[in-house]
Amino acid sequence: MDVRSSIRLISYSQEIVDGKPILVSSNCLPIKALRLEPAGHSFHHAARRLVGHVEEVTDDGDGDQKVADDKDQTYMPSFDSYSGKGKKKSGAGGNQQDHYALLGLAHLRYLATEEQIRKAYREFALKYHPDKQAALLLAEETESAKQAKKDEIESHFKAIQEAYEALIDPVKRRIYDSTDEFDDEIPTDCAPQDFFKVFGPAFMRNGRWSVAQPVPSLGDDSTSIAEVDSFYNFWYSYKSWREFPHADEFDLEQAESRDHKRWMERQNAKLSEKARKEEYARIRSLVDNAYKRDPRILRRKEEEKAEKQRKKEAKYLAKKLQEEEAARAAEEEKRRKEEEEKRAAEAALQQKKVKEKEKKLLRKERTRLRTLTEPAISQKLLNLSADDVESLCMGLDTEQLRNLCKKMEGKGGLEIAEVLRDARGYNSNSETKKEDEKQTPLQNGSVETNGSDPFISSEKKEKPWGREEIELLRKGMQKYPKGTSRRWEVISEYIGTGRSVEEILKATKTVLLQKPDSNKAFDSFLEKRKPAPSIASPLTTREETEGVSTPQMPENG
Repeated sequence: MDVRSSIRLISYSQEIVDGKPILVSSNCLPIKALRLEPAGHSFHHAARRLVGHVEEVTDDGDGDQKVADDKDQTYMPSFDSYSGKGKKKSGAGGNQQDHYALLGLAHLRYLATEEQIRKAYREFALKYHPDKQAALLLAEETESAKQAKKDEIESHFKAIQEAYEALIDPVKRRIYDSTDEFDDEIPTDCAPQDFFKVFGPAFMRNGRWSVAQPVPSLGDDSTSIAEVDSFYNFWYSYKSWREFPHADEFDLEQAESRDHKRWMERQNAKLSEKARKEEYARIRSLVDNAYKRDPRILRRKEEEKAEKQRKKEAKYLAKKLQEEEAARAAEEEKRRKEEEEKRAAEAALQQKKVKEKEKKLLRKERTRLRTLTEPAISQKLLNLSADDVESLCMGLDTEQLRNLCKKMEGKGGLEIAEVLRDARGYNSNSETKKEDEKQTPLQNGSVETNGSDPFISSEKKEKPWGREEIELLRKGMQKYPKGTSRRWEVISEYIGTGRSVEEILKATKTVLLQKPDSNKAFDSFLEKRKPAPSIASPLTTREETEGVSTPQMPENG
């Protein structure tokens, strides 16, 4: 009943007037008879479609509606620019098919994995195989329409195969992904609070071209500075796999040999070199713009600047404190030296006063002794003389003189003379003892004495300077001027006569200052002058005539 209700019959119309015919259609061609036996699901599907009963195909998968739309979409035949047979590829003109959309991966695109591509290809190859699409031919009424539909099905299936071949090959897929639509815009400026909203998507968008994966995230304002430095280090050493196909590139599949292929690769690299440089400049511009405006970097720079200023101020304060400490130490040292000099001057003044007082007391006691001994000396008692009194005055100190004077006070002349004689004898014994300690033994163990003189001189008799030594000393002082290290020792060694440094110093102040005697100088000149040597051999003559031998000189016997 449902089938009969859908049939519409043409019947006679009352609107036709005057019996005129109405042209409905032109004459058709002869019908071509085909012996086909309808069968299978495709026949039933076509039959139901003819009668208006077409069942909608429901998808039992769990994918979203967008994936279903991508899979059921009808596509145009492929015009792949990489299938040319020439030496070079054809231009980029013409509409290039969307390989990802053909396999239902438009929602993933470059993120699709190899396994997902293989799975999608198996599914779509099975679904759109020409054998599976034969039922669509029955829906067409004419042969031309059926042939067009058949060509469309085959082209669609070939497009799926081409899409799979392009996406499963890493090199071809990289080239195809590089030509995919992409936003190359670089943000140049933004508000500080919008930095992460503006530059974050830009880095994520350009991260797809990075060789190293995964690409680090820009983060947020709370990201640690170590992660921020790592992020910018990654992008400053960024390596891109993006290809830049050129209209005049060689097709490597058309290479005749391995060397020919390598030559093509070098030529293609030259063509894309400029584009690569521009790409790296674009990425560098993106990173520089972000680095200049990154609030975390700006905050660190401010902190480093403040830290640098703090260290500079601390260094300045430390230097200032050091200078003040040095000035204070110098002031204290100066004050200490002034106090020491003051104390030394006071001590010297006090010592001078004490010495003056002692000298005054000594003069007073000497005068007192001379006054007490004057009667005994004038009477020449016990053969004492004024020399004995002076000897005591010179040999005794103040205390001894005071004690001696106390013994003489209140006594007569003879008693004073006896006290004076005793004191003179004690003083002589002490002086003799001192001289005995100073005497020097000779090589044979004996001691030199000078007649009745009990004193022995310990002073070594100085050796007189000769003329040659004086000349050597004068030359040595000219040869080794002031400032020479160990000058006088060097001059002593230069003279070479064993003179000591003290003798040389004394000679420079005495001997060298004396005027030289002209007579002695002339005698020294005559001594140095040597007579000319006399020749004892007789004179000889030479024969200058040719052919006469020259007589030999007689040897001196």
